[in-house]
Amino acid sequence: MSVRILALVGSLRAGSHNRQLAEAAVQLAPAGVEVSLLEGLAEVPFYNEDLDVEGAVPATAARLRAAAQEADAFLLFSPEYNGTIPAVLKNAIDWLSRPFGAGAFGGKPVAVIGTAFGQYGGVWAQDEARKAVGIAGGSVVQDIKLSIPSSVVRFAETHPLQDEEVAAQLGEVLSRLHKAAAEHVAA
Repeated sequence: MSVRILALVGSLRAGSHNRQLAEAAVQLAPAGVEVSLLEGLAEVPFYNEDLDVEGAVPATAARLRAAAQEADAFLLFSPEYNGTIPAVLKNAIDWLSRPFGAGAFGGKPVAVIGTAFGQYGGVWAQDEARKAVGIAGGSVVQDIKLSIPSSVVRFAETHPLQDEEVAAQLGEVLSRLHKAAAEHVAA
């Protein structure tokens, strides 16, 4: 059974290590798994109920929702900004949480991982993202965690795909999320 995982990256920076981690996930996807990296989160307007009107939802938000509806699972990549979740990722979660009770997460499995400059690898932000996405209707796979510290040093000259330890850990994340998604789809 083929599983579609939608990757959302909480950093907009061109050289983002979290984006590189997401690119590695696309490359490392095991057989039967397709990881799609969603582009364009910077263009999605801040969530506002006045904009979220049937037939008039901004095109970028509608594309986000459509991609999420097609996904079987989600893999969120979160850096840590001032000890918490980046606004762009929180905004995506907010758009996907609506309409209330029928949001795009719809009980689908979600894993949150990432890397950050600090010594803990962004665990606070990742915990906040797990909390937000769980409230938004996603089924957070709590035992899938990967927080890579010291990103600026670790990935200064090495893409995460070429870091054997990170590649192995990311492969394990993808395998476990694949299993959770397959179980969800079969249920």
